[in-house]
Amino acid sequence: MSIQRKRRTAKFKFEVALEAAKGQKTVAELASEHQLHPSQISQWKRQLMDDGEQLFRNGSSRQQREQAALETDLYEQIGRLKMELEWLKKKVTQ
Repeated sequence: MSIQRKRRTAKFKFEVALEAAKGQKTVAELASEHQLHPSQISQWKRQLMDDGEQLFRNGSSRQQREQAALETDLYEQIGRLKMELEWLKKKVTQ
């Protein structure tokens, strides 16, 4: 019988990693409190410490990629709609 893994929200991960970074409680205490493995908390803490500076940059690379993909899709849609409009204008004048 397989065990289903629990999925944690990004907010929960951030809060636990922040508590670990503060150092008010040990990783073992946090692990028992939140029913997690200590290595998981250490990994989240390491991610927070390594990637934390990106939060304050003008835009993260993921947001920029998402924005570029959205713009590309919108420009494609505009192009298709312009072509349809021109085609309809030609059909109406005939």
